[in-house]
Amino acid sequence: MKVALFAGQGAQTVGMGKDLAEAYPECAALFAEADQILGYSLSSVIFDGPMEELTKTNVCQPAIFVVSAAAYTAFCKENPNVAFDLMAGLSLGEWTALWAGGAVSFAECVRILEARGRFMQEACEANPSGMVAVAKLTPEAVEQIAAETGCTVTNYNSSAQIVLGGTHDQVAAAAAAAGAKGGRGIVLKTAGAYHSPFMAPAAEKLRDVLAKAEICTPKTPVLSNYTGKVHGDPAEIRDSMIAQIAHAVRWTDDMARMGEGGAQVCVEFGPGNVLTGLVKRTLPGVALHNVGTAEQAKAAAAALA
Repeated sequence: MKVALFAGQGAQTVGMGKDLAEAYPECAALFAEADQILGYSLSSVIFDGPMEELTKTNVCQPAIFVVSAAAYTAFCKENPNVAFDLMAGLSLGEWTALWAGGAVSFAECVRILEARGRFMQEACEANPSGMVAVAKLTPEAVEQIAAETGCTVTNYNSSAQIVLGGTHDQVAAAAAAAGAKGGRGIVLKTAGAYHSPFMAPAAEKLRDVLAKAEICTPKTPVLSNYTGKVHGDPAEIRDSMIAQIAHAVRWTDDMARMGEGGAQVCVEFGPGNVLTGLVKRTLPGVALHNVGTAEQAKAAAAALA
C-alpha cells in the first residue's frame, strides 16, 4: 500500500516551492491561481518573505497548502502512473490530503485555509495560550500531567511525543512537571494552543464557511485527524474538520491505520520531513520519500516507477 502524506504548519521556510514553480508550468499556475483568489501575492511572500509575514497563521496555512499541492503536482507529472491507496495530513495538511483525494477543489481549499488561519489567529489573540511538546514519557504519564496542570492534549504525534496546550502558566507548569518525571518538556513557539478548547471560537466561525463550501466524498481514502478513521461523506467531512480545530490531532491513530492496511511506501509532500520522521519511528520497514523540491519530485517518481 502506498500512502501520500501532507505537511502541517511549522514546516514553512522562505523560498519553499520556488524551484517547483520554475521547473513546472503546472506548479506555477497553482501559485498564480492562489494569488488571484486571495487578492494579494501569496507567492511573493512564500518565495521572498519576510519570514514574519509568512509565519502569520492566515498566510502560513494557504502557503503550505499551495507548496504541498505543487509538490504533489510535480510528482504526478514525473510519474503519472503511481496511484496512492491512502492519504493523510497533519492539521492543515489534512485539507491538502482532501484536495489530493478529490474531495475539494484547489480554489476552495485556498479559501478555506485562509479563513481557517484567520479565525485561529483571532482566537489566539483573544485568549493568550501556548503549547508544550513532551517527550520520553508514556502517553498515560503525559495525560496525567495534563490533568494536574489544567492543560489538554493537542497532538498525539507518536508514542514518544505528545503535545499539550493551555495558558502560558499551565504550559510552563507542564514543562516543569515533565522534567520532574524524567521526561522532557519543550515549550513551542506558536501563536497559541491549536487543537485545544482555546480554538472553539475558530471552529464555530469555520462552520459557516464549510456550510457554503463544495465538498464531495473522496475518490481516494483520506484519514481523519479527529477520529483516526477514514473520512466518509461530505457531512462527516465537514463535522470532522470543524471538530479537528479544537480537538486533539490523533496522528498515532492515523499511523496505526496505515500499519494495519499494510503500508509499504509513504511519500510526504510539502516542506520539511516531520511526518516521515514520525512514520519512521512508528512503522519501521516502510520505504519513505520526501517531495518538497523539483529534484525530490524526480527522485521519488523514479524510485516508485
